[in-house]
Amino acid sequence: VARSIFVVLEGEVKLSINSSDGRRLSLRIARNGDVLGLAAVLAGKTHDMTAETLYPAKLGPIGRNEFLGFLARYPAAYPAFSAELSREYTLACEQLRTVALSASAPEKLARLLLDRSDSRTTEPNGRIRFSLTHEEIGQFIGATRETVTRTLSIFKERHLVSCNGSTLTIADRSALEHYALA
Repeated sequence: VARSIFVVLEGEVKLSINSSDGRRLSLRIARNGDVLGLAAVLAGKTHDMTAETLYPAKLGPIGRNEFLGFLARYPAAYPAFSAELSREYTLACEQLRTVALSASAPEKLARLLLDRSDSRTTEPNGRIRFSLTHEEIGQFIGATRETVTRTLSIFKERHLVSCNGSTLTIADRSALEHYALA
């Protein structure tokens, strides 16, 4: 049984699930303010996902009994936690849609890059701290490392993105959006 929920206070945390044969599907990256483990604590079950920090992060644990006691004392908080569960469900459905229903690796990769470039992660100059390896990107989009490398090379050749270390810049957002809608 899950013993705690965790609030991301700083940094980013990669959430993934594993198959019985060892394959991994990365679901999303949790950021500041996100709550991890809420469904497991409320259901009284074990955590379904693996959490891994991408770079130094700070998490605030809240024990299961402490959290459930808080909810018992403050039932007005239920709508906020229901909204968080709904948000997690929607994000999981979007990730499954991308991996299972997208037709091509370029479409999947474009969606991932656009999702990562939302206002919470993009620096003022349009750069994104993107410290995932090509293998980890493949875990997000259901593709091999080689396919990710090849697709990123195509995006670079077509001047859609540029990379400098762990910094990625989307040079042509509208063209990348075209790939995402293919």
